[in-house]
Amino acid sequence: MVRTPLTPEERERGERLGRLLRQARGDRSMAEVAAKAGISAETLRKIETGRAPTPAFFTVAALAGELGLSMDQLAAHCTGGASLAA
Repeated sequence: MVRTPLTPEERERGERLGRLLRQARGDRSMAEVAAKAGISAETLRKIETGRAPTPAFFTVAALAGELGLSMDQLAAHCTGGASLAA
């Protein structure tokens, strides 16, 4: 199956998600957060850097739970550019 190329908006949304997760991770190591969320550190690295702009829902949900973010916060930030404090 051939994957449809992402639009610029989809890539930007993925970059916003990555920035939010990195900010929420704070001083915690990538390896620690990834392990507690049940994903690999490489997967988290790809999401945080925007190289995986459309991660699976359950991956995002696990990271959100580990980082104390609600899915509403993630959606608002990634679609509207809201700050972490919102």
